[in-house]
Amino acid sequence: DFMKQGHGMLLLYTLKNPSFPEYSFTSESGVMCLDFHSDHPNLLAVGFYDGNVAIYNLKKASSQPSYKSSAKSGKHTEPVWQVKWQKDDMDNNSNFFSVSSDGRIVSWTLVKNELVHMDVIKLSADGTTMQGPEGLQLQMFGSGTSFDFHKKIDYLFLVGTEEGKIYKCSKSYSNQFLDVFDAHHMAVDSINWNPFHLKVFISCSSDWTVKIWDHTIKTPMFVYDLGTAVGDVAWSPYSSTVFAAVTIDGQAHVFDLNVNKLEPLCTQLVVTRKKNKTTHIQFNPVYPIIIVGDEQGLIVCLKLSPNLRKMPKEKKGQEVKKGPEVEIAKLEKLLSLVREPGSKD
Repeated sequence: DFMKQGHGMLLLYTLKNPSFPEYSFTSESGVMCLDFHSDHPNLLAVGFYDGNVAIYNLKKASSQPSYKSSAKSGKHTEPVWQVKWQKDDMDNNSNFFSVSSDGRIVSWTLVKNELVHMDVIKLSADGTTMQGPEGLQLQMFGSGTSFDFHKKIDYLFLVGTEEGKIYKCSKSYSNQFLDVFDAHHMAVDSINWNPFHLKVFISCSSDWTVKIWDHTIKTPMFVYDLGTAVGDVAWSPYSSTVFAAVTIDGQAHVFDLNVNKLEPLCTQLVVTRKKNKTTHIQFNPVYPIIIVGDEQGLIVCLKLSPNLRKMPKEKKGQEVKKGPEVEIAKLEKLLSLVREPGSKD
């Protein structure tokens, strides 16, 4: 509720001691999203409820962010739903992107100790103008809710919106989209490229569904109805066919398409309190651990049991092939079952 703005907190934990944060920062506005820089893990990009973005440098002993946007320097006018670091630019400047309900996707670059912003894309809603008072034409913007950048094709990214559409965008064209998917009937809550297969992405929505797509085809490859709004979805880092989702009834679902294309391998209640919703889920990149966040501000760490992270068994004298090629082939085989016969691509 914009009228009742509260304070925000940013807490950093270690798995060695999950009950008490190693670092804590307080902010004037609620923290909506964050992203660690992959090459400089001391840099943390943060998006706030009031539309600002900031960079915290964990090496500095200050409780304030090292850099922050302002009303003068292009802050968003609505909550920032996601921030993502990019590769450093030609001049070796760190930069990240942000997406907000105000329909702008903005790139932020650290130049000589200040944050320089550039609007990459403005999402326009269908029927873009609205009749205002005294016949004024008001421009309507689509609301961005989530985005993700392609792992290999540097310029390509996807944006999910409150209207349920997914836009395929390029960093180099600011006013047109490469493609639009009529993906969901309600807000797209999360969107993720597959870490192995370069054509595949997954989306989830408040319309109860999780959908898996090939970005060259306009209809989804797989659709799962989870019976209630899906808050977040994430691919696993170790298998191309494993993903996890959380629904707002407090449950986490783990799927492995290679084992079962229709049903989750596991559905588990994570949050027990009534009126609480699970909102976020993320895999640890190294260990078989999932963390789930909820509306009451609790974070639950779950360890995946061995049968949820099955590795192929080695038969005597046979080497089991591992590696990205195997993962790509595994998912490709599943997709070929649902692609239309005749499309060779």
